[in-house]
Amino acid sequence: MHNSGIPVLRLMAEDLRTALREDPAARNKLEVALLYPGVHAVWAYRLSHLLWAKGAKLPARMLSQTARAATGIEIHPGAVLGRRLFIDHGMGVVIGETAEVGEDVTIFHGTTLGGTSMSKGKRHPTVGDRVVIGAGAKVLGPINLGSDTKVGANAVVVKNVPEGAVAVGVPATVKRKVRSADVEHLVDPAIYI
Repeated sequence: MHNSGIPVLRLMAEDLRTALREDPAARNKLEVALLYPGVHAVWAYRLSHLLWAKGAKLPARMLSQTARAATGIEIHPGAVLGRRLFIDHGMGVVIGETAEVGEDVTIFHGTTLGGTSMSKGKRHPTVGDRVVIGAGAKVLGPINLGSDTKVGANAVVVKNVPEGAVAVGVPATVKRKVRSADVEHLVDPAIYI
């Protein structure tokens, strides 16, 4: 999940291509580079995480808070985010310090990957690969979202979700379990709400 061996500029170029591929409204790289706050927040995270890893905690937090003010997206520099993360729209997304996010994940606006405790240690979710988290979803605590899961809009997830499942509702329940190969053909999880 950690990208320490990949140069930051290469990751940032990949983030740009990911947004262009994932968003049907995106017309070209220039538009995405200039106007997509989700991309800007991930780019700022990539730089602040690099500072954080080198022990420059204050500059890392200053950069992440500047990005928060500019984009409305708060990503703690201590979080570990995988490659090709796409944050669509983005306003109100919060990703906490001990969150871990896999590769090829899509997160929609208003989503929180947050804690349920103020104690030190692991207190934020771990998200597998190829996960889609719907608008307004809250994924809380040191829980796991398995790879290839989908979380419906406005769901509140406080328990582990197995690989290939769809979690919806408040509190979230698993409504459908599928094989990994079938995930691309899932119906939008929002219809279950």
